[in-house]
Amino acid sequence: MDNDVQLHLTEVKTQIAQASLRAGRAVGDVALVAVSKTHDADRIRPALLAGQRVFGENRVQEAKAKWPALRAEFPNLELHLIGPLQTNKVKEAVALFDVIESLDRPSLAEALAKEMGKQGKRPLCLVQVNSGAEPQKAGVLPTDADAFIEDCKTRWRLPLAGLMCIPPVGENPEPHFKMLGEMAARHGLRDLSMGMSDDFPAAIACGATHVRIGTAIFGRRDYSA
Repeated sequence: MDNDVQLHLTEVKTQIAQASLRAGRAVGDVALVAVSKTHDADRIRPALLAGQRVFGENRVQEAKAKWPALRAEFPNLELHLIGPLQTNKVKEAVALFDVIESLDRPSLAEALAKEMGKQGKRPLCLVQVNSGAEPQKAGVLPTDADAFIEDCKTRWRLPLAGLMCIPPVGENPEPHFKMLGEMAARHGLRDLSMGMSDDFPAAIACGATHVRIGTAIFGRRDYSA
């Protein structure tokens, strides 16, 4: 089982490198966020042993159960929260994560600013944009995003590094990726977390700095646990 994770990880990294070259970008420009949600520490450790250091989790409680021990083994890892964050989990999220990719509303921005002040720890933040304006999906609406981004920078003074999006299933993702890139450029933000297993080559062509890939590395997730 260890070998399959490491083999799949190598395959994914090769595909990212090839997509970068096709897009005229340097190999190494795009970081792989290995999405480890629902997978236990024994499944994750082979990826760490193979040199992967950036991981993504959806839920604070799940991450809290497995990552402190893994961080003790591998202190130079980088943990991203890529799922919705409830305000009552902000204290734990600030303590645990290095990057919070799902900043999407004023109440959360305010809570994060206060908690960062208390803890003296400032994980980088990405604003999640609901690029397809889907009612069931988290993220600030594109029409509200510019004002919200400015408030995050100037009103709450958060360490804002970039933007994140998840395009609607079944749609051409490129317009969504391009919109996110243009929005980031307007605000001088460097990081673009966009692209998953099915669409990461298009995301890389549109300027992604981070792609989030899980199933292709770890296999199908067990949601019954």
